Amino acid sequence: MVPARHQSNSEIVGKIAAKEPFEVHLVDGKRYSWCRCGFSKKQPFCDGQHRRNAPGISPLRFRAENTGTVFLCGCKQTGNPPFCDGTHMSDKVQNAFID
Repeated sequence: MVPARHQSNSEIVGKIAAKEPFEVHLVDGKRYSWCRCGFSKKQPFCDGQHRRNAPGISPLRFRAENTGTVFLCGCKQTGNPPFCDGTHMSDKVQNAFID
């Protein structure tokens, strides 16, 4: 697992974008913007859709501290953003409608 430094640590819960995490390769020192709103078409990363669809939610910006593969949350309900914590397995997420 690749640790990350968060620039924001607020507990914001967005729309459920996926019912499983996204496996991604992060590069040491590179900055990323994880989508918190759930509206991005480039999941799990931000594409600016929050400006139109969820103006009160901004992406979680972080810098990878190592190079490697991680699982980033797709359901946007994690207690450890941007990382998956297994919340996607809950009935709330698995029974949710995803458009």
